[in-house]
Amino acid sequence: MCVATIDQNKLETFVMQAVGDLSSAYGGVMVSLGNKLGLYKAMESAGPISAIELAQRTHCAERYVREWLNSQAAGGYVAYHAISDTYELPPEQAMVLANEESPVFIPPAWQVPASMWFDEEKTLEAFRTGTGVAWGDHDSRLQCGVAAFYRNGYRSSLVPEWLPALEGVIDKLEAGITVADVGCGFGHSTVLMAKAFPKSRFYGFDAHEPSVGEASRNATHAGIAERAHFEVARADDYPNRQYGLICFFDCLHDMGDPVAAANYAAKVLAPGGTVLLVEPYAQDHLEHNLSLVARMYYAASTTICCAHAISEGGKQVLGAQAGEARLAAVFRKAGFSHFRRAAETPFNLILEARL
Repeated sequence: MCVATIDQNKLETFVMQAVGDLSSAYGGVMVSLGNKLGLYKAMESAGPISAIELAQRTHCAERYVREWLNSQAAGGYVAYHAISDTYELPPEQAMVLANEESPVFIPPAWQVPASMWFDEEKTLEAFRTGTGVAWGDHDSRLQCGVAAFYRNGYRSSLVPEWLPALEGVIDKLEAGITVADVGCGFGHSTVLMAKAFPKSRFYGFDAHEPSVGEASRNATHAGIAERAHFEVARADDYPNRQYGLICFFDCLHDMGDPVAAANYAAKVLAPGGTVLLVEPYAQDHLEHNLSLVARMYYAASTTICCAHAISEGGKQVLGAQAGEARLAAVFRKAGFSHFRRAAETPFNLILEARL
């Protein structure tokens, strides 16, 4: 038996890397607490503030607040001023931690790993048996966390950047077309488009009934319920209204049969219509996806995306790092002759398909 020789420097480096990851996981709990208790919000424009004053403003116990602040200072999330014994939330950190309208507001995203831990037994069973775990079978923090996190990214990019990147779509939306938002979740993407294009009609579809209910409430709250309608439906059985635009926002890779979804889109797409496909950013080969963002996507794909696709039969389990080539192959199998990358961000591929 060959015994590997341990390089002590490499060992110590990797131990510190693993401890850093563990520290980040602990920090995520602190971020969630700070968000839910209003601690970041109270610091947003306060300047340097003492632990006592922050506790008073947020109606929290000072001893807990001070320890929380110390953890934030140690992680670089807040600045600590030793002479005055005060803490300060810099404006850049405020964009990420306190401004709920910011496209980089991140606290809700921590609900996703919370759900992943809560659902660990289901994931263990899935690994051992090869069975799936449906989206609706996860802890509810998953649905809430994903919806809240993606909402702001869509708000900053969907209407001003992604839709204009599609050929001729803005003119059609302004003139009035019928739009399908497949896998709409809580309907944030549908509502954003409906508010921006009052002459068009929007329909959101999702197989998860509680999400459809949330989507309807969001549309009512936004005052556009008469133009944004939501129905429980799978990606291959929603009503045929001959849509001028069909959207798949971060959902095609979750489907058990993405080719069937693309085939159905081809059937219900109006002549000259467009499919907008938004997917997690990925290169086509693993060796080009070895990054922090890809690590996060692969982890979510392991416990959420692939698990749901398998729960639906798993004819083709794309995963959250499918890459443009595999996504293009799905639509070419469905008869689409035009497929191109319209735009990209560090987190998303924005793809256009037409027949």
